Amino acid sequence: MAKTSAVQRNLKRQRLVEKHAAKRAELKKILLDPNTTDEAFFDAQRKLAKLPRNSSPIRVKNRCSITGRPRAYLRRFRLSRIAFRELALAGKIPGVTKSSW
Repeated sequence: MAKTSAVQRNLKRQRLVEKHAAKRAELKKILLDPNTTDEAFFDAQRKLAKLPRNSSPIRVKNRCSITGRPRAYLRRFRLSRIAFRELALAGKIPGVTKSSW
């Protein structure tokens, strides 16, 4: 099990990303528009910098939904390799069988 504080910190980041997603997208749209005036560009840049750092989606870490483990994460199943193996061997993941040849 991962530290509870690390898992909670990541959940807080996810909530911040959701909260500021619309504002961030609006500011990014202004920055990427080639027809934006210099004043509007720098104003949008300043406002984007004032948003919380943890509201950026890049700061959210993929973690196992069962154990909270941050490494060896399988995106398709949202599990770490260890939890995936345990569930697969127990037959709790549909369509997954142990390979043999």
